[in-house]
Amino acid sequence: MISQVSFAIAATDLSASELPATASRNGVKPRNVVFILTDDHRYDAMGFMGHPFLETPHLDSLASHGVHFKNAFVTTSLCSPSRASILTGLYTHKHRVIDNNRAVPEGTIFFPEYLQRAGYATAFIGKWHMGGHSDEPRSGFDHWVSFRGQGHYLPPNPNYTLNVNGERVKQKGYITDELTDYAVDWLEDQQHSDEPFFLYLSHKAVHGHYIPAQRHVGRYEDKDLSFLPRGEGITAEKNSPRWVRDQKNSWHGIEFSYHSDIGLDTLYRRYCELVLSVDDSVGRVLDQLKKMGIHDETLVIYMGDNGFMWGEHGLIDKRVSYEESMRVPMMMQCPDLYEGGKVVDNVIGNIDIGPTILHAAGLQTPDYIDGQSFLDLPNTPRMTWRKNFLYVYYWEKNYPQTPTQYALRGDRFKYITYYGVWDTDELYDLSKDPAEKNNLLHDPAYKSVAIEMENELYKMLGDAGGMDIPMNQPRGGSQNKRWSDIGGKSAAAFPAALVVETPANRTAK
Repeated sequence: MISQVSFAIAATDLSASELPATASRNGVKPRNVVFILTDDHRYDAMGFMGHPFLETPHLDSLASHGVHFKNAFVTTSLCSPSRASILTGLYTHKHRVIDNNRAVPEGTIFFPEYLQRAGYATAFIGKWHMGGHSDEPRSGFDHWVSFRGQGHYLPPNPNYTLNVNGERVKQKGYITDELTDYAVDWLEDQQHSDEPFFLYLSHKAVHGHYIPAQRHVGRYEDKDLSFLPRGEGITAEKNSPRWVRDQKNSWHGIEFSYHSDIGLDTLYRRYCELVLSVDDSVGRVLDQLKKMGIHDETLVIYMGDNGFMWGEHGLIDKRVSYEESMRVPMMMQCPDLYEGGKVVDNVIGNIDIGPTILHAAGLQTPDYIDGQSFLDLPNTPRMTWRKNFLYVYYWEKNYPQTPTQYALRGDRFKYITYYGVWDTDELYDLSKDPAEKNNLLHDPAYKSVAIEMENELYKMLGDAGGMDIPMNQPRGGSQNKRWSDIGGKSAAAFPAALVVETPANRTAK
């Protein structure tokens, strides 16, 4: 018998015409689905999450008229690996897109291919990124609008183009608005079609460099940002890893952000202003569904591809296993299915997106996929669901400050372990310490918890075929500088638990 891991690997070698069989779900009428993905949008950067000033009425409406998944996470907090997990339903070490430089392996199956086989019209509009050298149409999509790599908020030159169904078409204006134009136009074209549709709208925003739409520039220039953390309480005495405190003065640290002196506040203001155009986009898509008379019956899912640190642990950016990095916004709306204002506490992953959309299309999830459908979860809160979620990140020479790491995120505790770095692992009680400042790994009272979670983490890795570390040849430069003026010439202190006052080995001869 072929193992599930072997089957998952074998499935990536199949052509679209040889897709594994997918059974139909009895009694499920195929629904139209809109999936909206944004870049670097952290879980709490929305008005309804209690943000001090961000105005996001349309994102708020998805929660108030639908479902908010308050504990949504990604398998790897990095653009390309996360997007590959969304499209394949696989953990990062299976789909092998472990960083932003690696293209998707030839023959990889994307879940929209199953939708096409079931008679869906499918469209991808926006940032692809997996293999940034090419913006050619990918399998699974009938309609295609994209650009190479990160793209640009505004055309960098008069001849800059997008790829529209294989043709070069000039980018005319602000990319968030322009992608929304393409999305609305495509939806309009589905008005009189008998086929169900799937729209994947994948925004560049709110990724840096932070260039808001002109109408939003300066909106938050005078807002008080004293609520932003600055790495307070992250100390050797509380057994914070040394590499984390060293990273504060780095490309991904608040003292030397992107190797500039622009400062945390300026970057954060622009980031918030970028969110406004995304909110406008969501509003326009919802309005189009209303004009078509299909708003209430259409499943709309909104999600971020990864979170983002804004001063927590002294860091910016993502990659790490802390909550603000791996946790993402996720809302789902379909008035015909869900009463508004529902909140789901279960741990949801980006690997669950494909299975959920296949479920909405009346299809079973193929056996090799790691994720599971959460379509019924809001209305069946006691259904069987995962207890722990697996997170991985693989070291990149381009950004060498962050080591390879694995994390197990449960309902209460999180365990983090590192590979190839002389430092401490971590254990946090999220119910008492949501900011993850007090590392309990060396506390005797939590020794059994640490052992249990370590065992479970490696069991999950083993079951999922993740005990080998995938590698890529490094590409590009290495952002490995420190700023001498703010202590860049000296390293941080070791975690207290690693420092002894007397020799520990009394038997050496």
